[in-house]
Amino acid sequence: MDLSVPSSVREGGAAASPAPRAGLTLAALSLGSFTIGCGEFGIMGLLPNMADDLQVTIPQAGLLVTGYALGVVFGAPLLAVLTSRWERRRALILLSMVFVIGNLACALSPTYGLLMAARVFTALAHGTFFGIGAVLATEIARPGREAQAIAMMFVGMTLANVFGVPLGTFIGQEYGWRAPFFIVTALALLTSLALFLFAPQSHPRSGVRFKDELRALGRGPVLMAMSLSVLASSALFTLYTYISPLLSEVTGITPERVPYLLLIFGVGMTFGNVIGARLGDWKLMPAIIGMFAAMSLVLVAMHFWAADTVPMLTLLLIWGALVFGLASPIQMRIVATAKGARNLASTVNQSAFNLGNAFGAWIGAMLIAYGISYAMLPVASAILAGLACLIAIISHRADKRGTMEA
Repeated sequence: MDLSVPSSVREGGAAASPAPRAGLTLAALSLGSFTIGCGEFGIMGLLPNMADDLQVTIPQAGLLVTGYALGVVFGAPLLAVLTSRWERRRALILLSMVFVIGNLACALSPTYGLLMAARVFTALAHGTFFGIGAVLATEIARPGREAQAIAMMFVGMTLANVFGVPLGTFIGQEYGWRAPFFIVTALALLTSLALFLFAPQSHPRSGVRFKDELRALGRGPVLMAMSLSVLASSALFTLYTYISPLLSEVTGITPERVPYLLLIFGVGMTFGNVIGARLGDWKLMPAIIGMFAAMSLVLVAMHFWAADTVPMLTLLLIWGALVFGLASPIQMRIVATAKGARNLASTVNQSAFNLGNAFGAWIGAMLIAYGISYAMLPVASAILAGLACLIAIISHRADKRGTMEA
């Protein structure tokens, strides 16, 4: 059986043809993705304001980011189990309401402790929303365009980073850090309404046993696909966590200009999301292998040209495109390999991605602590991307052997 071309990945009573109002459903999922992205990353530029208002240090305020990430890591598999037999439309609406309640609680939290609890609570639904949403996107997509459907959902996350987060920072600085949380609450409520109006109903997944899903989740192709997600995220955050000091101290860009120049990375992410999805629908595994290989080369080039402004910014654009170009193909690969456990696998992949976030940031911190220069961080990221490329090649060859044996 060839797992590299997921042309028929539908299950659980989903129709084989595109669902009515599929475009509106994907728009609702994209709105949810945008909302989640704004809620997760929106506090990055407001940490000093939050620290001052809550009377904590900036590092303590920064732990609100860590707390959210850990909430995703542990909440995704937990809610995946609880919602494993739920009808997908109903599950997505209820998960959206978690974001409504959680972000409203963040906006109203009078103390740091309550704000942390609200952040963790909100994060619990993050992975499951993306996991179930990705499965729904593949079910309503036209055959051969499943990865593009997933990319349509994820484009909301890219737009959140490119436009939503800077706008939220501006609003928070002008009207207080709580104001963006009220806006995200309204967006989450609008997401719930849009899903209620446009998302198609699927048949409840009766007869599904969790131990059977776990068994399917433990298959080699699924685990290898999950490892690609961990390594892709690790390769990103080993460098991206410390991209500002790299641009300031090595490239020579003034700190005031760094946020504007990072917009180039965000533009690359947006284009990469579209291009990567098209490549994934064309040839899934070759596309993944090619993008990881290209990413390794780009990162090595960043090491050699880190001190040159124009080459560095060009490489930032390409790197951003490759980073997010991989998002929907890897998610598609997991959906394709995890037959019998697609909801669970697609959801746990979000935990894998956030685990890679933490692992990559830790690797970067350890290298810096041992005296490695910022200019060497792209090399560390390149090694991780190269390892992912090797795993993808092994996985693809295993697919071919399975096809020939069949």
